Amino acid sequence: MSELSQNFANKPVARRGIPLLNATAILVSAILALPIAAIIWIAFSGDNNAWPHIVENVIPRASFRTLILLLSTSLLTLVTGVVAAWLSAACDFPFRRVLTVALVLPLAMPTYLAAYAFGEFFDYTGPLQSAVRALFSFKTSRDYWFPDIRSTGGAVFVLGSVLYPYIYLTARSMFLMQGRAAADVARTLGAGPLRTFLRVQLPMARPAIIVGLMLVMMETLNDIGAVEYLGVKTLTFSIYETWLNRGDLAGAAQIATVLLAIVVIIISAERHARRQQRFVGSRQTSAQVEVARIRLKGVPMVAAVALMSLPMIAGFLIPAGVMASYAIKRLDQFLSARLLDALITSVLIAFVTAVLTAIAAFTLVYARRVRETPANKLAGRLATFGYGVPGTVLAIGVLIPLARFDNFLSATLKDLVGISPGLILSGTGFAIVYACAARFLTMAEGSIDSGFQKLSPNLDMAARTLGRTQGQALRQVLIPMMRPAALTAGLLVFIETMKELSATILLRPFNFNTLATLVYEDASRSRVADASVASIIIILVGLVPVIAVSRSLDKG
Repeated sequence: MSELSQNFANKPVARRGIPLLNATAILVSAILALPIAAIIWIAFSGDNNAWPHIVENVIPRASFRTLILLLSTSLLTLVTGVVAAWLSAACDFPFRRVLTVALVLPLAMPTYLAAYAFGEFFDYTGPLQSAVRALFSFKTSRDYWFPDIRSTGGAVFVLGSVLYPYIYLTARSMFLMQGRAAADVARTLGAGPLRTFLRVQLPMARPAIIVGLMLVMMETLNDIGAVEYLGVKTLTFSIYETWLNRGDLAGAAQIATVLLAIVVIIISAERHARRQQRFVGSRQTSAQVEVARIRLKGVPMVAAVALMSLPMIAGFLIPAGVMASYAIKRLDQFLSARLLDALITSVLIAFVTAVLTAIAAFTLVYARRVRETPANKLAGRLATFGYGVPGTVLAIGVLIPLARFDNFLSATLKDLVGISPGLILSGTGFAIVYACAARFLTMAEGSIDSGFQKLSPNLDMAARTLGRTQGQALRQVLIPMMRPAALTAGLLVFIETMKELSATILLRPFNFNTLATLVYEDASRSRVADASVASIIIILVGLVPVIAVSRSLDKG
């Protein structure tokens, strides 16, 4: 049977549509990778007069702040995520199941919303300082010292509080997959729980932890709303400031190439760290995993509950509580024209982005499924590189090719029919859709690829033996079976686009607001309370994937 299938697969008729499919995949990849090429081209072909000033004054200071923020946030999320993951997977104590699920909640909190909320929470008139003054009878701020949230340390705290679930999820999954065999062997050799964790379980989980750490670094580099509000001038903020405040697009592109180089270094380091690392663990039943947990009592039990509660409180309950307390007093804003316009715009942009991104991801993955070649394999890698590129960088790369196309089309139509249509692509929401599609394709591609992995390749051949063409097999067999994976991919992209700020704030046309930019505008004018209603909607939308993840965690 396998020989018959192989002979059938080698028939020329089976590959009749492959060249067109591969060409389509390569075209999709080229379109999505175009912003990266545009950034490099602008940086090295634009005006270089500002380059000495940028190299001497902007890049060193911004790079130093970015490096400090990156390393400090990585360390904080690493410790928080790994400790919480190990306690959840290896120990048993009161409220463990509830806390295991609750630790994922900060994923629904965009970093810029957390920064705005903590700015209010730690403010002189906020609840924390008010409680300190009431408790110790202080009269003014000169009577006591209080940490400044608007600082590099404050940015590390805010980003670390929100981003640790990336490491928590990957590390916990790996700790559960290890089962009890390795830990039992270590204990029979005289190792205690802590030594077993440090010498056996942690090294085995290192590949997964590195993946989560890379995601934390990418999100830290991408952030602009939080660092601007907290007064930390990173490379990402310098791009924004150079472009909009100084009107120097070439200079912004030159700073973007530095940030792009950092992204490449991080991705290369992540792949190098995981090279040739393979760990195989036996599959365990839920009962065996439960028995393997260490039952904590006394002080260790209290410490475990505290260590697992604090990250969730800081990353979700406090910022969500601050925004909710403001929103309750402004219920009339839920029906305001300004908010409804921003909501409709956000939903429309997110929906179009989700559909186009899911189609692009499906094309790339299906091309590899039909026949994996070096060309379509490279196309997939190039197209999914955008997730590691900050939104501010992508915004520059998107704007230039779209503006060039708009100018060319406008000049051509004016010469032919005497009509100038204006900026059709760069002056509309299409630019935002393009940037978000390039940035979030990785999410859609991962979901669809996982869906295809669950379908046997024999399905394609079985449909062909029943007289179906390749296109008919795709429409009648594969697409119906892939619908759940495609919907998941679209949902993930939809939610991330709803929350996206860094690219949207740079590419939006005049009088064009999404929920994220609406929040940004109010917060930048020190009107965080007025931004609370839009913030609550963004948080509620972000809870959708968190609930899905929580259901799977509740089983472990």
